[in-house]
Amino acid sequence: MEQMHATTIVAVKKGNSIAIAGDGQVTQGNAVVLKNTARKIRRLYNDKILMGFAGSVADALALSDRFEAKLRESGGNLRRAVIEFGKEWRSDKIMRHLEAMMIVGNTEYLLLLSGTGEIIEPDEGILAIGSGGMYAYAAAKALSENTDMKPVEIAEKAMHIAADICVYTNHNIITDSMEK
Repeated sequence: MEQMHATTIVAVKKGNSIAIAGDGQVTQGNAVVLKNTARKIRRLYNDKILMGFAGSVADALALSDRFEAKLRESGGNLRRAVIEFGKEWRSDKIMRHLEAMMIVGNTEYLLLLSGTGEIIEPDEGILAIGSGGMYAYAAAKALSENTDMKPVEIAEKAMHIAADICVYTNHNIITDSMEK
């Protein structure tokens, strides 16, 4: 089967405000758009955690269910859940073969998780993943440094900029945010 390109996700955190935005396009190969309205942003743990995922949709959904279980085990402590989940993702024989990346955050933390065991907290409060991730990251960084826009505005505008450039990203943007 041809490779599926399935997303652009960008997250922006400033102070106690966070936003995650993702497009709705799922593409197979270089020329076929399979879906325009996929939802790749979720709220977890009683709507206290935002998550965006890129990669295989089935893999990402399986991972998000397991991550949510870690959140419940840790009583909603995001850092502890991420660390425990990262260990499990890297060491579990089945999980380590799942092809997805996740961005998770709340009003305190913004973190990137990958199947290689990486857990990254960005210095500048911006993360992006997926096919158009670097376009969205560059746009979000420029907007964050040169405007007074709120994280939700930056994330949405960065996604539209990425959609203008990346053929695997569309303008059907879903954005979610939270503030303390």
